[in-house]
Amino acid sequence: MIRMFICVLILGWLPAGVVEAHGFGGSGFLHPLTGVDHLVAMLAVGVWSAQIGGRAIYIVPSCFVLMMMLGGVVGLEGWLWTHLEVYIACSVCLLGLAIVWNRQQSVWIASGGVALFGFAHGYAHGLEIPQLLSPAVYIIGFLITTIGLHVIGAVGGLLILEEPKGAIRLRLIGVVILVIGLKLILF
Repeated sequence: MIRMFICVLILGWLPAGVVEAHGFGGSGFLHPLTGVDHLVAMLAVGVWSAQIGGRAIYIVPSCFVLMMMLGGVVGLEGWLWTHLEVYIACSVCLLGLAIVWNRQQSVWIASGGVALFGFAHGYAHGLEIPQLLSPAVYIIGFLITTIGLHVIGAVGGLLILEEPKGAIRLRLIGVVILVIGLKLILF
């Protein structure tokens, strides 16, 4: 699990511009990995869904992905959303806080929250679609990567919860996510 997480982080720093120039959907796949805000938020959605448990493991990330797709399409239109990056950074903070809080949350409340976050992340991706690519290919690319990150976060969360003191470790991961979000807001 740790090796896979390290691989995801390494892929996150690959330059997306290289694949954009070739005109295939690779930049759509890489885009969620190239920004720490997107990468951490998408992993956190998976972790939080595992922490909630039950149907949340499927429903919460699915709501994020569906609204992210809608946000990506709306972002194509280029409508102005002021302070979008601050909102995205706040989504990272709130996801970290939700993991730290560790309360049994309603699946529907959690789904509603991540749906709003998913829309914002998708909107940001939609604004940044390269001119060389088909928007549909790009959107499909970032949705597939997002689903993968949710799965990695959920599986990682479930594995950690099986360990002794796993709930405490998961809350510490939430603290790290919260600190990353605060850093994104403040710097």
